Amino acid sequence: MRGPPTVLAASSTLAVNILDASSVLSAFGALGIAVVLFAETGLLVGFLLPGDSLLFTAGLLCVSGSHGGPHLVLWQVLLAALAGALAGAQVGYLIGRRGGRALLARNRRKAVTEGVRRAEELLAQYGHGKAIVLARFIPVVRTVLNPMAGVLEVPQRTFAFWQVAGGVLWTVGVVLAGYGLGSSVPSIDKYLLPIIGLVVIVSVIPIALELLRARRAARAAGGDAR
Repeated sequence: MRGPPTVLAASSTLAVNILDASSVLSAFGALGIAVVLFAETGLLVGFLLPGDSLLFTAGLLCVSGSHGGPHLVLWQVLLAALAGALAGAQVGYLIGRRGGRALLARNRRKAVTEGVRRAEELLAQYGHGKAIVLARFIPVVRTVLNPMAGVLEVPQRTFAFWQVAGGVLWTVGVVLAGYGLGSSVPSIDKYLLPIIGLVVIVSVIPIALELLRARRAARAAGGDAR
């Protein structure tokens, strides 16, 4: 016996997989983009969320005639992505200013620890502007750099200017890359899942390289200590 339509709809919404870009977009559309990007860039719990694959997939689904998921409207996707990414980064910065380094220290996850270390390195090596922009394109780092900028007391105007610049480059660039591919490849919906998988793999590569570099550095330090 089937339940009432409202119950079925609620069950479908609750069953959404927030780690899967297609699932989020099918359930929430452009609104889901804003929420996920806000959590990924503003809240320390969002470092596993699918930012890159979500943006790229949304761009693909904006192409007219793509049936691999819901049809999205490009301007709505861009607006939602910008709103979530820019607001999230600013909230993350304020959390860092008020919560301090102790807030980051409580998170024992190795990925977050490495992200904090890399964020500090970026800020020290490239300066505030370049580091804030570059962090947008590195998973995990884009989650922790915003509160780290607050902890390190990066000037508010400096942070706001560069996080907006980086946020625009990242969101608009990745969405339009997906849209461009969808527009140039016929029947792109047939290849949607493999493409999403490839985007996920590519977005994870920076994390893997950082972990490998950290292990080599640790081994070298251990060898020098002997």
